[in-house]
Amino acid sequence: MTGGTTAAGPVGPGAPPVDDQALAEAVAFTSDLIRIDTTNRGQGDGVERAAAEYVAERLAEAGIEPLLLEKAPDRTNVVARVPGTDPSAGALLVHGHLDVVPAHADEWTVHPFSGEVRDGVVWGRGAVDMKNADAMVLAVVRAWARHGVRPRRDIVLAFTADEEDSAQYGSGFLADQHADLFEGCTEGISESGAYTFHAGGGRRIYPLAAGERGTAWLRLTANGRAGHGSKVNEENAVSRLAAAVTRIGDHRWPIRLAPTVRAALTEMAALYGLARPVLDDSDPEALTAEVEQLLAAFGRAATLVRPVVRNSSNPTMLDAGYKVNVIPGSATGHIDGRMVPGAEEEFSRTMDELTGPDVDWEFQHREIPLQAPVDSSTYGVLRSALEHFDPDAHVVPYCMSGGTDAKQFSRLGIVGYGFTPLKLPEGFDYNAMFHGVDERVPVEALHFGTRVLDRALRAL
Repeated sequence: MTGGTTAAGPVGPGAPPVDDQALAEAVAFTSDLIRIDTTNRGQGDGVERAAAEYVAERLAEAGIEPLLLEKAPDRTNVVARVPGTDPSAGALLVHGHLDVVPAHADEWTVHPFSGEVRDGVVWGRGAVDMKNADAMVLAVVRAWARHGVRPRRDIVLAFTADEEDSAQYGSGFLADQHADLFEGCTEGISESGAYTFHAGGGRRIYPLAAGERGTAWLRLTANGRAGHGSKVNEENAVSRLAAAVTRIGDHRWPIRLAPTVRAALTEMAALYGLARPVLDDSDPEALTAEVEQLLAAFGRAATLVRPVVRNSSNPTMLDAGYKVNVIPGSATGHIDGRMVPGAEEEFSRTMDELTGPDVDWEFQHREIPLQAPVDSSTYGVLRSALEHFDPDAHVVPYCMSGGTDAKQFSRLGIVGYGFTPLKLPEGFDYNAMFHGVDERVPVEALHFGTRVLDRALRAL
């Protein structure tokens, strides 16, 4: 792969900012990508080809040579490399997914695949998750090409398929089959961090993602004795499954603080004028009480931390039987489990206990938890870029409750950060936009994000 600009220009945060064309393109590209329906229904049912071709065309126009890669027809990924000025520097991966979750038009105010810009807001599925980020990246690298700007280190761009399911057609396929395209990459940035969280009292928090809980999607199988629905049956598979699912759903997982979460609690305590937390793991009762007190003190900002202080296991699907008067011989259920870094063994051990002797369980899909250092120069650069464009920003470490493609790219030794900068107005519920109805993003947020992303990438 080749690409980039024809001449070296200013490098780093002192270079000229992105131009008006880049800001306009960030909005236009977001809208255009939304209009391309890339719904991923799971189980291999998805088509990203048209969006990948759109991205490839925008890159090629800027002199950046794209490579289109597929594990299966129409499950298309785009990879390209923008060469830096220092070949000895480790490369930086910038990645975003092209697929989106389903959307039902009759539930929406604006058609989910219209990409309509109304009253300064871009509407549609993918406006936040995450065609907005794809668009901003495209706008930035195209601006570099116009102005002859080159970053210090190589930038590898990856626009992936299948992130909204198992990633087997996307980042998993790329990491397993095309690792050579990511040669030299030491760090990566992608979705879900660096957005404005209005915490009340005038506080604008920007959670910068430096960790993810692991994914543990489980299949439970209860076996029993099939029989007539009118007969007593003490080996009823449905009853056994229901009991196990109830135990799992009711289980209260203990507090387990990963380094990123510990840092988040400490920095947020300082932001709220509280004493530095002790957070002593050797005293579980005191630790639980202290964490709950902190979360209560944080008010609405507790939602940034509460989901990631422990493992979780939510029953999501049940399947059994075919007729009301027939007791089936087996029943199945599914659990969406998430594991905080360092608590994977505890998760498995607890599942053995909760399912009991009559129900078997297995990982249907599993990905490891992730941690990235919050005292690194990279984290510092990302924080500084946010603070440059919003001097009142309070940037705090953040561990994502779900997962991203960073899990698959971590197999290549790439440390991942969540960094899709957006300055959002008061009352805009960013987290509700993910997989929600009426997903949308303000135009001004895209402009802010494009400027921040440009500064951060060049400073890195």
